Amino acid sequence: MEYYVGYLPFLVLFVAASGFGIVSLALAALLRPKFKPGPLRTLAYESGIGPSGVVGDTRGRHGVHFYMVAIVYVVFDLELAFLFPWAVIVASLGLFGLVEMAVFISVLLVGYIYAWKKGAFDWGL
Repeated sequence: MEYYVGYLPFLVLFVAASGFGIVSLALAALLRPKFKPGPLRTLAYESGIGPSGVVGDTRGRHGVHFYMVAIVYVVFDLELAFLFPWAVIVASLGLFGLVEMAVFISVLLVGYIYAWKKGAFDWGL
């Protein structure tokens, strides 16, 4: 029995968190306004345009520009994934780590300038 005493705080936290969630959902169900869904409430509604405002097929094609922006975002998001661990141990890496990160950022900067010159960030406005 004494082996399981170390897990007691985890059990208490689990019970408290589960109880809070259950009590919150029960109170919300009791206190929320009651309504009956009618035919208008079940219709699709997006950005202020009702279903009667839809013109043509809703599965239209998107421009390549949206995909280019997504790819550029992913590349620079991954850059941050490499920058954070480097920032934690930069003091122990010394000059070598600083030079390596400068090379890494300069390669990304060249890619950013290339995408900018190719018009990947122009929305055509």
